[in-house]
Amino acid sequence: MAKEKINMPQLGESVTEGTISSWLVNVGDKVNKYDPIAEVMTDKVNAEVPSSFTGTIKELVAQEGDTIAVGDLMCYIDTEASSAGAAKGSEPSKENKQQTDMDSSNDAKDQSMKKRYSPAVLRMAQENNIDLEQVEGTGKAGRITRKDIEKLISSGKIPAPTEHDNKAVTPTVENKQAKESPSKPQPTMQTGDIEIPVTGVRKAIAQNMVRSKQEIPHAWMTVEVDVTDLVTYRNKIKDSFKQKEGYGLTFFAFFVKAVAQSLKEFPQLNSTWAEDKIIQRKDINLSIAVAKDEELFVPVIHHADDKSIKGIAKQIHELAIKARTNKLTGDDMKGGTFTVNNTGSFGSIHSMGVINHPQAAILQVESIVKRPMIVNDMFAARDMVNLSLSLDHRILDGLVCGNFLARVKEILENMNENTINVY
Repeated sequence: MAKEKINMPQLGESVTEGTISSWLVNVGDKVNKYDPIAEVMTDKVNAEVPSSFTGTIKELVAQEGDTIAVGDLMCYIDTEASSAGAAKGSEPSKENKQQTDMDSSNDAKDQSMKKRYSPAVLRMAQENNIDLEQVEGTGKAGRITRKDIEKLISSGKIPAPTEHDNKAVTPTVENKQAKESPSKPQPTMQTGDIEIPVTGVRKAIAQNMVRSKQEIPHAWMTVEVDVTDLVTYRNKIKDSFKQKEGYGLTFFAFFVKAVAQSLKEFPQLNSTWAEDKIIQRKDINLSIAVAKDEELFVPVIHHADDKSIKGIAKQIHELAIKARTNKLTGDDMKGGTFTVNNTGSFGSIHSMGVINHPQAAILQVESIVKRPMIVNDMFAARDMVNLSLSLDHRILDGLVCGNFLARVKEILENMNENTINVY
């Protein structure tokens, strides 16, 4: 038997760590390669981690509830390969060793991820008054990991804050509070109160939202759109469409199509901030929010600009079913470049969304409401909807965002039974 390691896999683009929700195996269990061994939660997806080998579980290193970085050890497994074979297979070739040395050298020079802090690292640094500028990161491209902070704290050698650029570093609100009160007073329970532990998806959402608000300077814009013709067309065909296709034609599919088409014309909104550069994405992959009980998932419609309204409606339907039956995969959640959120399904008429890090913007599609409007100097009942855009002001300015919203509005207001085939 050969003892092998199973490490935390990469479960999505930009995912750097995951929390073990539950182990699906125990020590001594026999598993086949690709059998699920653990449920892991990240800020992108809940997923099952498969075994990399066929064998017997030897030791569970990480515990349920532990948050570990991508690539860190989860457990050991005794494989069915012979020890001799394993030893032989583990001896690296000369070429592989040279490549490993080169990769290590390149990693040492590359510090591009040095200032990309995870929520856990930020929280621990703030709680312990650690200047992250003085911490040496051992993660990919110099990234500071949770283990780096834990090791620093356990050593007791926390460096004193220094001055940068000849000016004292201005502490964040959290750091100020930490200096003034090392142990923050916590709210106390009163008779009749209910304590709800923050775990699972709620914890991941909280961490991602804090990161988004800490790192991204948000700005907002809203336009109102007259979708009367669109509503008339969709209501006219919705029953026959569902009978023929087997799934519903929602209003949301029309909005997603309008956004995808507009992003082709205004690709600046299809971007990501990367510290010293802005990455403008070629593919238009739209993230959409899907709720299941108290959990929220953000699967992706890939290449949305290449899909028809019918195709988008079908994928929205399929992703919603996957989310509600716990069948979303890492690929379903990966690669989102812009988020469209259907807040109108809750009756909301105006909201300001928090951007889905590391994207540049999120669009809230509010509830369609019949309102009296002036048309040709006369009052008329019209179906109106607000579109609320949250934007990353490091990447985007009012001019391009205003033009983008104007284009989305134009497309939607011209969708009717005579023009719908164009889209």
